[in-house]
Amino acid sequence: MRMVDIIEKKRDGGVLTEAEIAFVISGYVKGTIPDYQVSAWLMAVYFQGMTDEEAAFLTKSMLHSGDVIDLSKIQGIKVDKHSTGGVGDKTTLILGPLVAACGAKLAKLSGRGLGHTGGTLDKLESIPGCRIDLSEAQFLRQVNEIGIAVAGQTAEIVPADKLLYALRDVTGSVPSIPLIASSIMSKKLASGADVICLDVKIGEGAFMKTIEDARRLSKLMVTIGASFGKKVVAFLTDMDQPLGLAVGNRLEVREAIETLSGHGPEDLETLCLEIGAAMIREAGLATADDEARSLVKEHLRNGKALAKFQEFIQAQGGKIDDLSRFVQAKEIVDFRSDVDGYVQRINALDIGLASMRLGGGRETKEDVIDPNVGIVLARKVGDSVRKGQILARIYADQPVTEEIFLSLQAAFVIVSDPVEKPAIIREIIR
Repeated sequence: MRMVDIIEKKRDGGVLTEAEIAFVISGYVKGTIPDYQVSAWLMAVYFQGMTDEEAAFLTKSMLHSGDVIDLSKIQGIKVDKHSTGGVGDKTTLILGPLVAACGAKLAKLSGRGLGHTGGTLDKLESIPGCRIDLSEAQFLRQVNEIGIAVAGQTAEIVPADKLLYALRDVTGSVPSIPLIASSIMSKKLASGADVICLDVKIGEGAFMKTIEDARRLSKLMVTIGASFGKKVVAFLTDMDQPLGLAVGNRLEVREAIETLSGHGPEDLETLCLEIGAAMIREAGLATADDEARSLVKEHLRNGKALAKFQEFIQAQGGKIDDLSRFVQAKEIVDFRSDVDGYVQRINALDIGLASMRLGGGRETKEDVIDPNVGIVLARKVGDSVRKGQILARIYADQPVTEEIFLSLQAAFVIVSDPVEKPAIIREIIR
């Protein structure tokens, strides 16, 4: 088998066999196939696409390029969720304790944020003492004992994905739906869960800009999951504006705790309740959607989910002594409206980039995050506002630059006529 023949076959629109795809992935991981040939193959896939079967073959080859976590020692149904990345997305911090309080077992490997998107590990590490470097034995024991553990992905999990993504990033082949689907699903399948809920973001602050692309990606990931015998549900959710109000690591942890206390933003709570209900239903802890919704809502209201969060953070070494003093930014600057009207738009990308420039995100993997900085919205799309009222608060440890104010000015669009509040969930694909 020759790599050049496989490149030409895909370049000309041919359908690759499982053996041909396995040859590409194993050869690249072993170093016997050079970058330039894999780059050519990736570009051929970008232009010609893949069948669902090819995408499943690619996922399988990537999955078996490294370790697959054995969760058989965990009692009960294991659940997991994955977000395709957004601004203000702190759902794992809420969903994990919520479904664990309902009796599910959440064993999750998470990643860090890059660019304008935040990472769950960065949020956890903003909590003093909280560890994400759990050994496999610690990870499994914690899930068995309290129903939840969140740790960093090891280098041995799907090494093919790291290599391919680095190459895609510098060759312009990132926005390929089969490549995105196989990247996400290989990592989720390697993590060993029985039930996987996918939160596929759509809009300005997301990788998927249109509902059509998000739908195609979601259907493909659900199909791939089914081919491996997994229960997969995909939620297509709005990311034209940030999720919730807070953007920035400690700010988002604080908002997650407020949500678990029953005082969270409506869109964030709605999303967590709906995804949580799906996880509970698919795990067999409820027989119908209404029963699952009632169960997760009850545990959000009765304090059990909040107690589970505290138990989870304590188990991983974290401690928050006083939530009112948790965020320690040196200055808080108000950004105010200069007109009366209604908020028509809050560009999530602009808000995310502003938070990143404050030090709340990474432009490169080597950048150090400031956990205290970020932005908290005071208005959401559909809200009315008067001239001089606060649209957002800027939490900063350095003087706020003109560039930050310009980003916020670009983010907020205010019009004179009333605006309907957007639904957080656009579609559900099972």
